[in-house]
Amino acid sequence: MLFNTDEFVFMFLPATLLGYFLLFRFGHAKLSVAWIVAASLFYYGWWNPYYVLLVVGSILFNYVVGQFIHQARRGDRGKSVRALIGLGVVVNLGLLGYYKYANFFLDSLNTVLATDYHLGTIILPIGISFFTFQQIAYLVDAGQGEMEDSGFLEYCLFVLFFPQLVAGPIVHHSEMLPQFAKTETFVPSFSNFTAGGTIFIIGLFKKVVIADNFALVATPVFEAAEAGEFIDFAQTWEAVFAYSMQLYFDFSGYSDMAIGIARMFGVRLPLNFQSPYKATGIIDFWRRWHLTLSRFLRDYVYIPLGGSRRGRTRRFINLFLTMVIGGMWHGAGWNFLLWGALHGFYLVVNQGWRTLMGTPSDTIWARTAARLFTFIVVMLAWVPFRAETFAGAIDMYRGMATLPHTWQGPFGFLGDIFVAVGVSFEGRGFTDANMAGFFWMFVWLIIVWVMPNTQQIMARCEPAFAFDFDRQMAEIPDLLKRAKVLFWRPSPTWAVVVGLAFAASLVSMTKISEFLYYQF
Repeated sequence: MLFNTDEFVFMFLPATLLGYFLLFRFGHAKLSVAWIVAASLFYYGWWNPYYVLLVVGSILFNYVVGQFIHQARRGDRGKSVRALIGLGVVVNLGLLGYYKYANFFLDSLNTVLATDYHLGTIILPIGISFFTFQQIAYLVDAGQGEMEDSGFLEYCLFVLFFPQLVAGPIVHHSEMLPQFAKTETFVPSFSNFTAGGTIFIIGLFKKVVIADNFALVATPVFEAAEAGEFIDFAQTWEAVFAYSMQLYFDFSGYSDMAIGIARMFGVRLPLNFQSPYKATGIIDFWRRWHLTLSRFLRDYVYIPLGGSRRGRTRRFINLFLTMVIGGMWHGAGWNFLLWGALHGFYLVVNQGWRTLMGTPSDTIWARTAARLFTFIVVMLAWVPFRAETFAGAIDMYRGMATLPHTWQGPFGFLGDIFVAVGVSFEGRGFTDANMAGFFWMFVWLIIVWVMPNTQQIMARCEPAFAFDFDRQMAEIPDLLKRAKVLFWRPSPTWAVVVGLAFAASLVSMTKISEFLYYQF
């Protein structure tokens, strides 16, 4: 079931909220929790009831292993703890590897060895990457004694809580369950409903009104590249920019909706998206994009590999390997491997630059230049992320380097240098439509660079877990801070704005469109 459907907005969500609060009202907190667990299983099973058995089996296995880990820690049996964690990690990764990577590795093996082995069609269970990583983090945290033991029902809630079940954020046990131990979490709150509802509608608007319309520009060009059709400079750059914005608003919209839904239940989820296109470097980008995945990769991949503790060269290798693993987490394909490797390379270069040059200048011109350069290299890396095949990505890159044929003469000897490095001058000249497209690219770039994001707009209500008000507001230009109307509070003006955004979203919900991160 998708957040951006009538079934969810008008039936599932109201019914789940009503049952949750009514059961507690009649003195049954445990039943309220059980209600959410059951509703979450129903929500997951709406896509494919068969895979409810998979997620339940995963929960049972990890809970039992977690209990043994707690017992081993109490008995001060360090070797047993490590063995149990190892067992849990291997089984979880084995399950994920079978569903997500088995056919990819088998196809690659067939290509190398000229064999013809097949496993048949394996349907990827929705959300398996997220609930698998979340439970791996649980086992490691349990082994390190970073959380209290919990009952089975509470553990089910930790894994299954439907706002973040399918596409994150990847939460820690200690971030969510203590909130359900508080009585006020189960009591209906006007502030939670208004704040949560507003955040949800902002996210819905981003998804169905903005992201889905950017897809109309990006998809035809990427499909043309997959079909081997000729595409040139203007087409490819407009398409790659459109996809960059589609993914930005799609994932940002999902993250907002997840936080908004949880807030209606009195729960604050951690931030997962922090204006990544405002980043002034790749290091900064990964502190803003998919924050909880970045945290997982840092804590459970990069640091166990040795982090920065074994010298600069090993640090760079660890960074690169971590991002390659992050790329493979996103999908089984050489294009995702390339995307991860590109970001690994970017991070190594960024770290090396900082080591040589020190802290970059903080002038407005330096920030703007760094922000533009970062956006361009991130946008280039989105090409293999979006392309369905490696060949399709190469054709997109080729199109991005196919300049208008009328440009070679004016470039003079530089044109010969460009040709020598792979640039061609075989493209069509720019049309009025192309120029209009470039103008709107500039407008949208200014919007994502300058305007406050959702958590900044909603800062007064502390929208997320461990929300840092001062840090969030410090990034907003002083001129915009004076525009009080930009920042949410319960008022008639904001009621009208949110109502119009909701109406526009409902009009746009005429076709089903999955969130892009559901495929991971």
